[in-house]
Amino acid sequence: MKRGRRYVLVSPCRDEEKYLSRTLESIMRQSVPPALWVVVDDGSTDGTPKILERYRAMVDYLRIIRRDNRGFRKVGGGVVDAFDEGLASFDLHDFDYVCKLDMDLDLPQGYFEGLIRKMEADEILGTCSGKPYFTDKKTGRRVNEVCGDEMSVGMTKFYRSDCFQEIGGFVKEVGWDIIDCHICRMKGWRARAFDDADLAFHHLRPMGSSYKSIWHGRVRHGYGQHYLGTHPLYLLATALYRLNKAPVVMGALAMVWGYFTAGFQGRPRHPDPAVQRFLRRYQMVALRVGKLRAAELVLAEVRSRKASQNAAGGQAHDRMAGAGMPQREMKGAAALPRDAGGDR
Repeated sequence: MKRGRRYVLVSPCRDEEKYLSRTLESIMRQSVPPALWVVVDDGSTDGTPKILERYRAMVDYLRIIRRDNRGFRKVGGGVVDAFDEGLASFDLHDFDYVCKLDMDLDLPQGYFEGLIRKMEADEILGTCSGKPYFTDKKTGRRVNEVCGDEMSVGMTKFYRSDCFQEIGGFVKEVGWDIIDCHICRMKGWRARAFDDADLAFHHLRPMGSSYKSIWHGRVRHGYGQHYLGTHPLYLLATALYRLNKAPVVMGALAMVWGYFTAGFQGRPRHPDPAVQRFLRRYQMVALRVGKLRAAELVLAEVRSRKASQNAAGGQAHDRMAGAGMPQREMKGAAALPRDAGGDR
């Protein structure tokens, strides 16, 4: 396993002139700076291009890609489209870590160094993040956003490169930043968001409010839960938990509305039934023991199964070698019972 600290940031953005400079400055202050930062300007019509040009003259690791203006902000799939274009502009094998980074954040100085330390301390940690907070416009108080411990948050998806390649990247749907963590666990990797004080970061625009309204953002979250195949009981339990979270009541109701509306409209779901089965298995366990504990339990099941498969494969290899099977045939046959996740 690679032990370097080279990381690359990929930042899709559109019309971010209000927050862009604060994000750029916070990256320039990082104790461990990125080796490369690719910003994909997804057709901005405000002052974003000029701000990016000004900083490109000051930051040698900053690279800018400009896309044509489609005329509107496309959430979900549009974000992943822009990210993928940035990802295609370099060879991921040249980096130990990759991060999808939003451009409306103010990160603490040791943010990425802290995440790298977490990765170095846990060899199966595939993706991680800190947790965001925002400033309440009415009271000026700091408000922590509702984020579980078992998911890296979408605005700073920090990945071990090996893990990111193994999960096949992000799906181009609303909910991409949830399903990736479940697929990580399916492959035997751990996903986490850490509540450490030195990893808390300021989300300058509250989650789910970047397009039209907070109500619309939470409805969109409900659509994403439908796409994932979330169990209705789990969805309702999540909504009950969020009733007293900002925005009080409205956010929970919007999420439920989006989930059931998507079902009535016959919106598509994730095409892999195995993903839905794995997700619902986790959700039913989570209702009993909590999300982080459930995530660790299903991960342990996956890793135990992989270990058994690998052991069986090794025994088969030994038997075939003892029987004098030709090396080429032995290699192909021994690989059959192994899972693609390997033996981490």
